[in-house]
Order: sequence, then C-alpha cells, then structure tokens
Amino acid sequence: MTAIDPRVPTVVLDSGARAVDTSGEAAARPTPWAPLRILAAEIEATIERISTGPAPDNGRRSALLVHPESTTGRSFAPGVEVAVEVLLPGESTTPLRRNSSIVQICLAGTGTVHVAGASIDMARNDVATVPSMKPHRFRNDGDGPWIRLAYSNAPLLAHLGTLYAEEVPADWVPGTVVDGPIDMDEPAEVADRGSAPDHEVSPTGARLRGYEFLVDIEPVPDRLRHWPYRTVSGLMSQSTGDGERTIMALYNPATERRQGATGSFFVTLSRIPHGHRPRPEGAGHRHSSVAINYHVEGTGYSVVDGRRIDFAPGDLLLSAPSWREHAHYPSETGLTVFTVQDHPQHIATESLIWQEDMNGPILALGLERGQTGYIAPRNWDDDLPRI
Repeated sequence: MTAIDPRVPTVVLDSGARAVDTSGEAAARPTPWAPLRILAAEIEATIERISTGPAPDNGRRSALLVHPESTTGRSFAPGVEVAVEVLLPGESTTPLRRNSSIVQICLAGTGTVHVAGASIDMARNDVATVPSMKPHRFRNDGDGPWIRLAYSNAPLLAHLGTLYAEEVPADWVPGTVVDGPIDMDEPAEVADRGSAPDHEVSPTGARLRGYEFLVDIEPVPDRLRHWPYRTVSGLMSQSTGDGERTIMALYNPATERRQGATGSFFVTLSRIPHGHRPRPEGAGHRHSSVAINYHVEGTGYSVVDGRRIDFAPGDLLLSAPSWREHAHYPSETGLTVFTVQDHPQHIATESLIWQEDMNGPILALGLERGQTGYIAPRNWDDDLPRI
C-alpha cells in the first residue's frame, strides 16, 4: 500500500475514503525503472533449475524474470511479465485460457503450439502469439528441451484486478469463429443493433447511443499467429549496403492500426549484417512504451540515460524503460535482436508519446502526425543515422 504523504492535506470521509487536496499540484512526469540486463548464463541457469525433477501436474515448467524494482515480485517491466518456459521431450501442458496477451519466442528445441483447434510447429527463433481467452497448450515431441520466452501483459491486468485464467477440459471443442456481432441470446428487439438509438447531440460530433453498442461489440477475429524465422530472416538485410531493411515489425492484422503482434505488444526483428562500420555515439530518443531486447546474435552496447550496458548473444535487456533516452551501438559483428514493446497498448489508451530528437517536439503517436521520414532503421548504409 502506498504511504500517505503527511504534507498533503487529506480528509478521511465518513465512507472511509480519503479526499486528497491536489490544488496547484505540479504536472505529472514519468517514473521509469532502471534499465536491466539479464545475462545469457543467468537464463541458462534458470533453464537448468526448472528442468530438474518431475513435471508439475499442469505440465508448465516456468520461471518469471523479475526486475528488482518490481513491487509485485512478478514484473520485468511495470506492465510486462517475462517468463522462461521449458518442456522436456514428451511433456505437454494442460489446456489453459487467460485474458492476457502472450508472445512466445523459441530459444531452443522444437514443439507444437495448439490454440483453439489450430496448431503450428515452432523452431529456434520462431515467434508465435496466443490470442486472449483462446484455450491453448504446448507439446514437445522433439528429442531435446523446448525452451521459450513468454511475454504477457499480466502485471497490468493484475494491477487492475482483472487478471483471469482457467483450466479447460482436454476435450474442449472450439466454438464457431465469429465474424460479426455476437449473438447475445436476447430477444430480437434488445439484441438487434440495427434498432438501437444513435443520435448526434452536438456540432462537435458527440453522440448518444443505446446500451446495445456496449455489450454487443463487433469482434475483430484473432487467431494463432506464427512468424517462422527461416522466412522472416530471409526478408531482412543479408549484407552491408544491400539496401534491404534492418528492422521490421511482426504484424498481426487483427491489431489493425495498433501495429502489433498482439493488442498489447509489437515485436520487431532487427538484423544488421556482419561487417558494418560501428557508429560514434550521439543523442538517442525516448518513448513512453518500454522496450525489451532479446539478443540472438552479435555484440555491442546500449546507452540508457548516459549508462553504458554491453550485450552479447542470449542476453535479455530492458533497454528502454519508459521515457529514458536510449541508443544502441552494435559492433562490427552485426546484430540480430527481437524487441518486444508495449506500443500497441499505449496506442489503444492514447498514451503513446515519442521524442525522436531530444531537442525536438514530443509527438502523440496515433493522435497526430507521427515521426515521418524515419530512415534510420531502414538499412545500415554509412550515410544514414544510427538506430
């Protein structure tokens, strides 16, 4: 529980609530956590530890990677959970559905993801997503451990008191895919959106609508998505100066304008070829979304609010806590890195602010014209600015 500041005038009401005087209060500013690097060796030790002993009853061998500033003891970033998940050969998890977004990155081994009647096979560096409230399970039919990083927005939902998960029967049968308004099993005069009132009430465009619009929302169908690394990496830059992109987004069409892999997270793959010329240090940029980098290949360092953090293959780095200035400097080895960022979640809540030039404007992305002419991440030619 947050302590009460005795310097702030507070009145305890008869209901037990408090009325806190905020008259003249200064404007709010972000309070980001510190950057954090978890070494590949630490992740490997975690994998070894959770791989020992018999499998749990639900089959889920997992461990959360938790930031030292986490007040809940579960978060890697304030609204993001990162778990290491392991399945040994022949093991599988029991079916589960939950209302949190899930991004899975395969670190090693192979296995099958089953989601609501669909399935895909994952291999090293593949990425898959599990939609909210779709029953899912994982099975390892390979010869070695299947190891994954799993990202979710569970900490945010837990803070709101709305995190939900439930086991479902192994013989659960998925319902019909919905492509329009959900049948509420209500009388036609109630459930029919066509008869719901919808009035414009002022020249500003404000409207008054029937309650039907709130409880019978048009669904955007989502399903299991899979980005095979073999295909994705082949579409990236292969050699210095080839003109191909060095950073691309793994896009799920169900997220529409949020540009995400899920409704909460985008995932990008950065691939800078071996042999490029390292850049001199300079100013970075910052944004309200947090960025978490998993380094697949290559060495280098990041500078976060003036602090240098070296990285190597297998390291996990909270490289951009919300609103901290940051820049990344791969060595001549090049770079392959997956970045997970809660960018789409901020677009949905209209809270995504971005400052590309530390002396320039602060943009509200999704609400006004964004960062245009953004050439830095497109390729790595010597005449272009760094990422």
